Amino acid sequence: MKKVASIAMIALFAVSFTACKKKWTCECTSTVNGVSTTVSGTDDTKRTKKDAKALCEGSNGTTSISGVSATIDCKLK
Repeated sequence: MKKVASIAMIALFAVSFTACKKKWTCECTSTVNGVSTTVSGTDDTKRTKKDAKALCEGSNGTTSISGVSATIDCKLK
């Protein structure tokens, strides 16, 4: 019984470290002249939630080209 409990503890300990990183989905909505388009994508690289959120939300902002305003709003899902 002690052997089974020890193996279970080691397995649980190992899983706790591998579960910290996973694939995340970033969903972005682009609005140009009042027309919105939503696109989502999943990063193939396993990242922590903090890193994935920084990468995803780093695209947020507003720009204007030749009088046409565009807004990008990205959120981690």
